[in-house]
Amino acid sequence: MSTTLTPQTPAAARPGDRTPARTGGRRDPNRPHPALWLFPVPALLLYVTFFVVPTVQGVVYAVTDWDGFSPTAAFVGADNFTNIATNDSLFRNALFNNLKFMLVVVVVQTVFSLALAVFLTKNSKSSVALRSIFFFPTILSSVSVAFVWKFVYDPNFGLVNSVLGALGLDRFQGAFLGNDSQAIYWVALTQVWFHVGQMMIIYVAGLQAIPAELYESAQTDGATRWQQFRHVTLPMVAPATAVVMAYTTVQSFKAFDLILGLGGNPPKGSLDILSTRIYSGFANSDFGYAAAESLVFMALIATITWLQRRAVKASSPDA
Repeated sequence: MSTTLTPQTPAAARPGDRTPARTGGRRDPNRPHPALWLFPVPALLLYVTFFVVPTVQGVVYAVTDWDGFSPTAAFVGADNFTNIATNDSLFRNALFNNLKFMLVVVVVQTVFSLALAVFLTKNSKSSVALRSIFFFPTILSSVSVAFVWKFVYDPNFGLVNSVLGALGLDRFQGAFLGNDSQAIYWVALTQVWFHVGQMMIIYVAGLQAIPAELYESAQTDGATRWQQFRHVTLPMVAPATAVVMAYTTVQSFKAFDLILGLGGNPPKGSLDILSTRIYSGFANSDFGYAAAESLVFMALIATITWLQRRAVKASSPDA
């Protein structure tokens, strides 16, 4: 008996089969084009040029006595850092002023911005209008804000003393910025006015992301408005609080132009903060020592921000 062999046709490809397609030596269309790797290059060049290189140079200058002009500089090792830690009373004064300034700004601005956000969470016309009004100072320049508030604090014809005099509260009139024991706190209040609207927007976004079901469940359980705020609102806005506190801390240490605008250049000792102290070092051609102060300054900001994040994380519901 003879058997006839018939050519077998390949079965139709099933959806689950993974048969590699023949590309004829061409590039796999599912792989990204190599040219896409060129897109980050401009940003990377800017980052290296304006951050990495200056940072490395700052570390190198911090262990020298370079004056900013001489072609050479003597290596002094850790002498600059030792002097900062033990002998520099001006740096310690600026540090204490900065910590007081930061404490007032972080506490008052965080609390006030959260309070504003709670009252202006709804997207009604009045709430949106008030948000715009509170946010408006943020778009102004620091120098403009400083000159406006310098007029407000003026002891002779300033707005504060004028209003207090009109209300018959002459005993509360004062020099404000001229009072060495209070000057840094008045500048801190100016900083709060300057940026509270910006932090309010962050809190508004965080509050609007809270599910309404959580409040409905709390109301069903008989929770009061304060209990809802304490046990629902505060834990749920913990990520926003972390952002606000970290950003506010950095702002507090970078209030250079606001201090110079209100306190003059150079500012008096009661208004001297770390950024103005470092600026004075560079202005006096003490580049090596100022670079060492800058590294201490950067490490201090990083440490405080890290501690804040740990504290906020510990209080969050997912901790």
